[in-house]
Amino acid sequence: MTRSDAELLRAHLAGEPGAFTVLANRYYPRLWSTAVHTLSNREDAADAVQDTLMRAHQAAASCESGDSIWPWLRQILRNICLDRHRRDRARPAEAVPGEVLEQIPAPRNPIADHEQRMDVFAALEQLPSEQSRVIFLVEIAGYPVHEAAKLLGVAEGTVKSRGWRGRKRMAELYRGEPPTLAAATEER
Repeated sequence: MTRSDAELLRAHLAGEPGAFTVLANRYYPRLWSTAVHTLSNREDAADAVQDTLMRAHQAAASCESGDSIWPWLRQILRNICLDRHRRDRARPAEAVPGEVLEQIPAPRNPIADHEQRMDVFAALEQLPSEQSRVIFLVEIAGYPVHEAAKLLGVAEGTVKSRGWRGRKRMAELYRGEPPTLAAATEER
């Protein structure tokens, strides 16, 4: 036989173990649904339901709901949710220290990034083909030196020296410097 809310509440007040647990289990799904809908955060909703049941357990003697305690529980839950909303709105924003703000990188500018890539590829095209291939494989594509050497069919030392000369010349080209005499006579 299913006992009414009023009977279970009287049994709880009389000290019957488990009477309030039956009530809590009966209304938990509705409390949970209402809390999740109201708070939009599952953690906060779980805390609100737990607080609701705890307050209802402690204040059971003040319940005057008649046959169903749902309106009483819903009002307790509503008050707890309102308190949480007020608390969250009233919480002042914390100032971020200046040294933390200085460490945050500036937002990326996709147009400037694209222009920079175009400048790099324009400078890359002006290198001797052996150097540009090494620079592309190692610096742009990210291959390790030993893999670039296998792909190009040359020794690792050759990749390193071509890369060094290529990076040096790329820096000059990127800054708009005229080629040096040594760069003009280097291996191509």
